[in-house]
Amino acid sequence: MKVVLLCGGKGSRMKEITDDVPKPLAMIGGKPILWHIMKIYAHYGFNEFILLLGYKGEKIKEYFMDYAWKNNNFVLDTETGNYELLDQPEKWKITFIDTGIETMTGGRIKKAQTYIGGEPFMLTYGDGLADIDISKLLDYHKRSGCIATVTGVPKISQYGTMVVENGIVQTFQEKSQKEGIINGGFFVFNSEVFDYLENDSDCILEQKPLGKLTGARQLSIYLHEGFWTAMDTYKDILAVNEMWENGNRKWKVW
Repeated sequence: MKVVLLCGGKGSRMKEITDDVPKPLAMIGGKPILWHIMKIYAHYGFNEFILLLGYKGEKIKEYFMDYAWKNNNFVLDTETGNYELLDQPEKWKITFIDTGIETMTGGRIKKAQTYIGGEPFMLTYGDGLADIDISKLLDYHKRSGCIATVTGVPKISQYGTMVVENGIVQTFQEKSQKEGIINGGFFVFNSEVFDYLENDSDCILEQKPLGKLTGARQLSIYLHEGFWTAMDTYKDILAVNEMWENGNRKWKVW
């Protein structure tokens, strides 16, 4: 099953970092947020990724193109220019898709439909970490019989909130200050989700598409009560780096 990662936002609330690199490349313990997210999925056996790029997407391409030699010991033959890695690199297959600088989340997914294909897929944001059990999430989605499953996190926040009954989302409101269950990312979608996405750069996944899925009772929720964090500001990055340095690496399931 493919894992689709939204990596195209500008991260305007994190200009201390995003003037130079896209937010998914903000470093935590010497590795980008994006790497940490991919390691979570890979731990559960999911190694095929599709990165939906936008703002400074070339920086993400460059990071992974140079990843092997920058992050592993190797022997270089200066006569031929060839090198042999001495360490075992991650066995990831990564597809890089440019989906536009200004494209919204739903539009990015729709633009990548051909590459995602007709099978179920997983999707999350490029700035969120959790100690989530991906296998349990996937099993829950399959049992729900719904087109879409979102991971819900109990929190008081500016993120989208949901009202849930019997494991099915009844209402979905983006950016509410109310106490409730927020959108924690880590989605699972069946291919029918593309019928709910408009081929429009202004299509926002968290608005009409999830609202329509909710109305059709096709959005189930997997409750995650463990560790979860999203990094919206530079302060958030500093806090997560402090956790890493202190050995409090709650999302490190690998």
